[in-house]
Amino acid sequence: MIPGLTSPEKYPFKNKKDMTLSIIAAINRNRGLGFGNRLLYWLPNDLKRFKALTTGHTIIMGRKTFESLPKGALPNRRNIVLTSQKKTFEGTECFSSLQEALDACRKEEEVFIIGGASIYSEVMAFADRLYLTEVDDDQKPADVFFPEIKETDWKEKSRECHPKDEKHLYSYSFVDYERCRRQ
Repeated sequence: MIPGLTSPEKYPFKNKKDMTLSIIAAINRNRGLGFGNRLLYWLPNDLKRFKALTTGHTIIMGRKTFESLPKGALPNRRNIVLTSQKKTFEGTECFSSLQEALDACRKEEEVFIIGGASIYSEVMAFADRLYLTEVDDDQKPADVFFPEIKETDWKEKSRECHPKDEKHLYSYSFVDYERCRRQ
């Protein structure tokens, strides 16, 4: 929860109510996201789903997440990087705060938060949707974690389960959540 926030109806991000704010991530049973600034899992179908969901949309990420991308800015998306450093990255727009980044987005669009952990934590109380790949593993070490998904805040809308196979070393599920209606 963001300090000073007294009601979930009072968004700390102005203009947030006019857009759909979605989080997309791959997590394990311990909510592990990554280790050493790298993803924990290489799941080709997860990457295909990520591309299908985010292409044509704005994606917002932290600097470390951007620097972990093997080829830099992701094509066919508006790439926004949050950084406190006075840096620019080819193919991106940089902002020093999430508020500034959201102010630069169109009100009617779906904006995807793609990491890292601190940005997920900042946005979790205000996101509208979660698109998660839940990996059936709890053994890989992780040093960054996804925030808790509270059942009182989120309703599972769909779940698509996949067994492990020659391209996927772990079974996994694509799980979509929507925010429960705020009272």
